[in-house]
Amino acid sequence: MLYRRMDSTGDELSILGYGAMRLPQKSGRIDEERATRQMRDLIDRGVNYVDTAFPYHMGMSEPFVGRALRDGYREKVKLATKLPPWQVSERGDMDRILGEQLKRLRTDHIDYYLVHALNGESWGKMLRLGVLEFLESAASDGRIVNAGFSFHGSLPDFKAIVDRWDWKFCQIQYNYLDEHMQAGTEGLEYAAAKGLGVIIMEGLRGGVLGATPPPEVQAVWNKAETKRSPAEWTLRWIWNRPEVHVNLSGMNDESHIDENLRIADEALPGSLTNGELALVRSAAETYRGLMRSDCTGCRYCLPCPAGVDIPGCLGVLNSRHALKDKRATLVYMFFNSGAFGGKPSLASQCTECGMCLPRCPQSVPIPEVLKQVAAEFEGPFFPVKKWFFARMMKLGRWRARRGQPADTP
Repeated sequence: MLYRRMDSTGDELSILGYGAMRLPQKSGRIDEERATRQMRDLIDRGVNYVDTAFPYHMGMSEPFVGRALRDGYREKVKLATKLPPWQVSERGDMDRILGEQLKRLRTDHIDYYLVHALNGESWGKMLRLGVLEFLESAASDGRIVNAGFSFHGSLPDFKAIVDRWDWKFCQIQYNYLDEHMQAGTEGLEYAAAKGLGVIIMEGLRGGVLGATPPPEVQAVWNKAETKRSPAEWTLRWIWNRPEVHVNLSGMNDESHIDENLRIADEALPGSLTNGELALVRSAAETYRGLMRSDCTGCRYCLPCPAGVDIPGCLGVLNSRHALKDKRATLVYMFFNSGAFGGKPSLASQCTECGMCLPRCPQSVPIPEVLKQVAAEFEGPFFPVKKWFFARMMKLGRWRARRGQPADTP
C-alpha cells in the first residue's frame, strides 16, 4: 500500500480509502458478516482511512462501521464522517448530531469531520447557523480532530468556501470525465495551493467507469501498449495527481478489492506517460461523443432566472445514456428535487426564456434538452416519488437516531 502525507494534518494516509456508502447487502440490508470481513481485510492489508456519513444506507452505515471497527480496528484507522446540513435548523442540532454519531461509531472522537455536500446555498445557511463556531468548539474539546467539507456545487462557491476558514482538508468529486464539473481540476489545484488535503470521491462514478465500457471506449483502451482494465485506468489517472491524498472506493466485491489494492501498491504520482494521459483524454472524448448533449459543465449558462441547475440536469441525462448509470434518477432526485429543504432546480422549471443560449460555448439547445430531461426524470408521478423519497429519508433519519443496541452483533 502506498501512503501520502497530508501536511495540513500530519497524517500518512493510504491512497486507497474505504467508503461505506455502498456496502454489500443481503435481503435489502447491509450484509454485516461479509461487509465486516471486507473492511477488516482491507485494514489488515494497509487501508487506514474509513469514510462514512449520517445518511448512508438509510442511517445504518455509521452503526455498522462502529461495530466493524471493534476488536482493535478503530485504533488502526483514521475515521471520517459528516455533518448533514439538511438536518440542521439551529446551532444546537450540530452538537446533537455529532453526539449521536460518536455514540453510533463507538468512539470518543472523529479524526476527519466534514460538513456534508456543501454548495453555495447550504454553505450560506450553515454559516448563518454558526457552523464555524461549532467546528472550533468541537475541535477544542477533542470531539473532532480535523475539520473539512465535502462539496457538490460550482467552482466559484468552492473557492469561496476554501477561502473562508482554516480548513484542514476537502472532499471533491473527481475523475477523468469530471475535470470541469463542480470543483474540477482547477478546484483541486486551488485547494492544494491553499494547503488543504484533498480526498477524492466518485473516482469511478459509482462504479460506472470501472464497468464494461461501450465498444467505442473499449476500442480506445485496446490501443494501449500496457493493457489495463477500465477501473485501473481510472484509478491510476486520479493517483497520478500529486495533490490527491486519498481516493475513496465503495468496494463491495472481493475481486474489486483485490484489484484496487494491487493498483494502490503501484500508482505513484506522475507515473503515467504523456502517451497514456493522451489515451485517457481520448477515452473521455469518446464518452462525450456518446452523450446526449455537449455540456462540459462550465456553468456559463448560470444563473438561471427560473432556478434550473442546467449543468446538473444535462449531466444526469448524459450519465443515463452514455454511461448507462443506473443511479441517474436517484442523483436527480437527491440534488434537484428540493426534497432536503433546498430550492428545487428541476428541468421542468425552465420557462424557455432563452437567456442561457448565447452564454453556452458549446451552443447546446438548452431549453430543448431540458424538455427531454423533464420527460425522462419527472413525468406525472414525480411529485409522488419526491414525497415518497423524502419520507424514506425521514424514516432513515429516525432509524439512525434510534441507533442499535450496544449488544447488537
